[in-house]
Amino acid sequence: MILIRIGEKIISRAKIEDALQQILELRAAGFSQQEVAGRLGLDRTFISRLETLGEVRKGKRLAVIGFPLRNKEEIGAVAGSRGVEFTWLMDEKERWELVRGQSAIDFFNLVMEKITVLQHFDVIIIIGSRKWFKIAEALLDGQVLFLELGSSPITEDCILDPQCFASVLDQVMAQTPRDKNI
Repeated sequence: MILIRIGEKIISRAKIEDALQQILELRAAGFSQQEVAGRLGLDRTFISRLETLGEVRKGKRLAVIGFPLRNKEEIGAVAGSRGVEFTWLMDEKERWELVRGQSAIDFFNLVMEKITVLQHFDVIIIIGSRKWFKIAEALLDGQVLFLELGSSPITEDCILDPQCFASVLDQVMAQTPRDKNI
């Protein structure tokens, strides 16, 4: 247990971290700021200020799926820096390992699991070939945007310009574009 002296007080860092964790879990579960404050004996404004302190961004829930990407780490870093909540990026080798590395039923279950997760997002950006864009558009409820890496079938890793990708994310977060092909 880490104890910190502040003037006359001895403060338990673990106690603060536990309370913070509980606040965030209750808020994420859908409790209002007032309800959380009441349960924990805090002021509602304290809950609000904590949320403001940790806020990355407001707005739409955003997911990004892309393959085959040679610079997936760089694209993932851009997505992470912009507060993208779900990112699934693969290079060509990983894509084939995913398909070949399991039975057809296991692969199908994985795909269905990913689709279920993606149903909760407002905007899904697909990076790949037009074929995958059409499939995603048919299966997903959210707005599907498309960044084309090449014509289907793409058999080699492609590079997506990170600055272009960052610009697209910034546009999506600022407003919902009418054009699905940014």
